[in-house]
Amino acid sequence: MQLLSAHRAPNPRRVLMFIAEKAITGITVSNVDLNAGAHRTPEFLAKSPLAKVPALELDDGRVLTETRAICTYLEGLYPEPNLMGVDATERAFIEMADRRVEMTLLLQIANAVRHTHAGLAALEQPQFADFGQSQGEKMRATAAVFDQLLQQQQWMAGERFSIADITAFCALEFARGLLKFVPSEQGLLALQAWRDRVNARPSAKAL
Repeated sequence: MQLLSAHRAPNPRRVLMFIAEKAITGITVSNVDLNAGAHRTPEFLAKSPLAKVPALELDDGRVLTETRAICTYLEGLYPEPNLMGVDATERAFIEMADRRVEMTLLLQIANAVRHTHAGLAALEQPQFADFGQSQGEKMRATAAVFDQLLQQQQWMAGERFSIADITAFCALEFARGLLKFVPSEQGLLALQAWRDRVNARPSAKAL
C-alpha cells in the first residue's frame, strides 16, 4: 500500500501517528508537495478527486481518502493495539470524542491558519483574514472546553489513549507551529499536561 501524505499537515499526520501506534510496516509514504500544486495534477485528482491528502492507495489499485476512513480500514486489518474501541459502546464513545475534536478544534485551527497565515495563501484563495481571526478566537474557547474535560479524565475519550487523542494532538501541534498557540500560556494546564503526555509517545515523532 502507498500513503499519499503531506509533510506536517494535520490530517496526514493523524494517519502517520495511527500507523506508528500500531507499528504497521509495509506502507510506502509518498509526500505530495501542496505548495507546488501537486495535489491538483490530473494524476493526483484521478486518485483523490477533491484534491485532498491523505489518500491510501490499496494493493488492488483502489484509493481510500478521508482520514477517519483510512484509520478505520487499518484498524480492521491491524486490530491491536486497539485505538477505536473494543465493543459497540466503546466504539461509539471514542468516535463521538474524535468527531468532536475534528469538527471543532481541528476545523477551527485549520480555518484560522488557512485564512491568516501568509504561507498558506497559495492553498487558500481568497483568504478572509476576519474569518480566520474569528476562527482563532473560537479555537481558544474550544480549547478551554477540552481543558475542563481533561481536568476530569486522562484522555480525550475517557480512560485510555485512542484515535481521539491522535486527532487532538495533531490539531494542537498544527496550532503550536503556525498560530503559536501554547495551552499553558492561556492557563489551560490540563490540556498542556495532556499534550505533553501524548508528545512523549514515540508515535508523536512520526512525520
